[in-house]
Amino acid sequence: MFHIATEDEIKAGAVTDVYFQRTEQILRQKGIDQQVVAEVTMKDAPSGWNWGVLAGIEEAARLLEGLPIDVCAMAEGTLFGVEQPVLTIEGKYLDFLKYETSLLGLLCQASGIATKASRCRKAAGERILASFGARRMHPAIAPMIERSAFIGGCNGVAVTKSAELIHEEPVGTMPHSLILLIGDTVAASSAFHEIIDPKVNRVALIDTFCDEKEEAIRVARQLGQNLFAVRLDTPSSRRGNMRHILEEVRWELNLRGFQQVKLFVSGGIDEYKILELNPVADAYGVGTYISNAPVSDFALDIVEVAGQPLAKRGKKSGRKTLLRCPQCFQTYIRAASSSAQVTATAQATATTQTTATAQTTATKKEAETTQATAQATTTKKATATKKTAEANTAAEAANTPHAAPASSSRNGNCSSCGTPLEPLLTPLIQQGKVVRSLPSPQEIRAVVLQQLWRVSLS
Repeated sequence: MFHIATEDEIKAGAVTDVYFQRTEQILRQKGIDQQVVAEVTMKDAPSGWNWGVLAGIEEAARLLEGLPIDVCAMAEGTLFGVEQPVLTIEGKYLDFLKYETSLLGLLCQASGIATKASRCRKAAGERILASFGARRMHPAIAPMIERSAFIGGCNGVAVTKSAELIHEEPVGTMPHSLILLIGDTVAASSAFHEIIDPKVNRVALIDTFCDEKEEAIRVARQLGQNLFAVRLDTPSSRRGNMRHILEEVRWELNLRGFQQVKLFVSGGIDEYKILELNPVADAYGVGTYISNAPVSDFALDIVEVAGQPLAKRGKKSGRKTLLRCPQCFQTYIRAASSSAQVTATAQATATTQTTATAQTTATKKEAETTQATAQATTTKKATATKKTAEANTAAEAANTPHAAPASSSRNGNCSSCGTPLEPLLTPLIQQGKVVRSLPSPQEIRAVVLQQLWRVSLS
């Protein structure tokens, strides 16, 4: 047997920490089932990271679909920061508590992988970036790993099942085993060229037996214009200075007229090695550093109970609105009204309107002989009331932590550039039904790439 949970077991909430099962048992026996609001945030980023790429939303939607809850979330592929809610749940706690373990697992690992891939993409610029790391992880999750790597910015993925999931052709070169069994690099490259579909790029592995520059020359002479690239996967025990090796290979190929042959590097590659090799490398295969990326350390915390702001120590209570400026990318966290506050406001408004109507009627009867004076007085009071209300609204917005500035725009305008702000948390599930279209991996990847120029690796 394979040591994995089935889809049905995950969907049934069987993959859960035992303390949730015990909590459910206690609450049910005590007859306690409160309406709550919970939010998913990352308190701390992995060392050296100051932004992340949200992934796993499609799986999260499938996990929570069918439950009598409302879910709002960022769009998959959105860049997020520390303490920014990426997903919120509103509903009876007993309806979703057993899904917390699985939900966090789906979001934490996928987002970590997507973020690492984006960091590598940011470093690589327009150079080719391929995901080669699925072999370092359990095969059951290889498609998830490489989907996340792809939406994070990799051009392609190596595992066939992963490529099938994202509707892309798998990418790869040739293994050392092919060259070892055939017995010669040139012979193996020629066999590859003879047998494999012409639409597949010819990338020769040149570090199996001999010096890399000598093997590169031999293969280039054999395949000529059909050779797309040579790959260097030189082991660390033989590597020396990889940049110098690449410079030698590039020099020798150029000297003989093979300027079109690209240099493809793999083995021990991360974003910092990419920055070092960019002056001479054209393509990268990144394995373990993407597939075994640090997770985005999300937590799910209750922030409202029975309509009242309530949270554990160290956590800001109350539901929140997350807004971002599309122009300068500044993000605002604003306190949002709770359900109890909305109800109280509605009741107060109704009472005020009723009182105002009664007063107006009495005033009309008593002031029929001085109608012009009464109208002038009413106009003056209304103007003063309006000014007071506007001042109170502005003061409330200014005193709200991380509040976006008040404006005529529904969500406010950016304090830096004045651009209308856009909400990041939008409905994903309403009473168990997915209400948002889920974009393709290609669409998500495009959104990620559009955002990367706004952030740095430091």
